[in-house]
Amino acid sequence: MARRRGRRVRPAAGGSGAVIVETIVTTVAADGTPNFAPMGVEWGDEAIVLKPFLDTTTYRNIAASRAAVVNLTDDVRIFARAAISNPQYESGPATLVRGVVLADCCSWRELEVQAIDTTPPRSRIAMAVVHRGTRREFIGFNRAQHAVLEAAIYATRLHLLPRSFIDSELARLQVIVDKTAGPRELEAMALLAAHVRATPVPAAPEHA
Repeated sequence: MARRRGRRVRPAAGGSGAVIVETIVTTVAADGTPNFAPMGVEWGDEAIVLKPFLDTTTYRNIAASRAAVVNLTDDVRIFARAAISNPQYESGPATLVRGVVLADCCSWRELEVQAIDTTPPRSRIAMAVVHRGTRREFIGFNRAQHAVLEAAIYATRLHLLPRSFIDSELARLQVIVDKTAGPRELEAMALLAAHVRATPVPAAPEHA
């Protein structure tokens, strides 16, 4: 498989100054099975930093393959489904790395590992951009799409945040969706709301 060589790429800056972009990260397992994970990544033109938790499929796949693809898409239903389940989406082979490109993406970046920091609980993986491609123009998210992305993040933190807080946030975000959404955003928000309602509230810890 072709690789770009002889070029040193500086990792993206970390810390609070890093720009976080919401993407769908695709990786592949040893048997070729693709994994699709919504992830905010530290964005850079020459390098991108991923920070998957150590117990995730994304981390295991990257550690083994030393590669990943970040996909930019304007369909928030993809973020919603991937946040609460393990869906399979149509995809095609990446050009330069061992990975796949989401078929319904606006653009993508193919990445190779430069360095991995495995300090728990989240890894920090500096990756060089070795190839990029574009399928269609990305015109940006409207308010409803931003609201769905926030709701998707809350849906992944049901075990971390008080349910009363999540319920109040979802109600607030639902107002935005109702005002500015199209059919895709309404579908995505309904999916997330149903998932939250169906997930039991964690039991309060017992005290001696």
